[in-house]
Amino acid sequence: MRHVLRQILLVVPLLAAAASPAMAEETTEPRRVTVGDGIELHYTERGKGVAVVFVHGTLGDYSTWDGQLGPFSETYRAVAYSRRYNFPNTNTLQPKHSAVVEAEDLAAFIKKLDLGKVHVVGHSYGGYVALFLAVKHPEFVHTLTLAEPPIVFAGERVEESKERLVKRARAAFEKGDPEIAVRTIVDSTREGTFDKIPEGFRNRITRNAKELEALVTSEDMYPPLEREVIRKIAVPVLLLSGEKSPPSHKAVDDELERLLPAKSRKRVIIRDADHGMWFQLPEACRKAVLEFLRGK
Repeated sequence: MRHVLRQILLVVPLLAAAASPAMAEETTEPRRVTVGDGIELHYTERGKGVAVVFVHGTLGDYSTWDGQLGPFSETYRAVAYSRRYNFPNTNTLQPKHSAVVEAEDLAAFIKKLDLGKVHVVGHSYGGYVALFLAVKHPEFVHTLTLAEPPIVFAGERVEESKERLVKRARAAFEKGDPEIAVRTIVDSTREGTFDKIPEGFRNRITRNAKELEALVTSEDMYPPLEREVIRKIAVPVLLLSGEKSPPSHKAVDDELERLLPAKSRKRVIIRDADHGMWFQLPEACRKAVLEFLRGK
């Protein structure tokens, strides 16, 4: 649970950076597909060939990757989707939401679109989903790129201060005020931050508040991963780390680097970037991934 708050608190600079010219690109009208249990997922895609599936982080959606689909589609079939409770999906909220549930959605999505084995690129919480996909459905994964997934390893303790913050956000949802819930999380680092975000970015955050609700009301918000399971991942893995990211993210990436088989994993530090690396330095991130995928 403690990691989800750290990840969410970095959404604001991440979204603000999305306004940069390097990320600007016209949004393609999304398609939709129904996966298991009637869950409907919206997605966009471009190009042909082996699929690269992009998985966004908390409070994002398929449009997070608009600036990447064009460049990747020159070589691959680039696919970006909105996770279960993110815009413009309208799936009914269900209890016990977790990264495991999201991984099952992703597996069904890949199967439904007949994508075969795919290159999965996951940022932040999306990286956590991607990691569970590799653990539970390796038959769908060709390679894995993880940009600072907020992993909870088995045996970790939850910080009381983080639990209190989650309870405040949960209470706001119970009162029917998702904006207050989002504001509570965003302003926990510095009071007034939410109001300083440009209106367009505030709307972009709050339109994905349902995902935050699913997380903070779940009893299984972050299912722990056994270290031994990570050691057994056989596919090539690229770890993207921000040079200026908080110590908590660096610690997780250090542990992943230690656990993953040395012969099949690579780590790239994105200089002058933090957790919002895909928005701050999209070209550097793209270059790292394309070089990693070359020949695979």
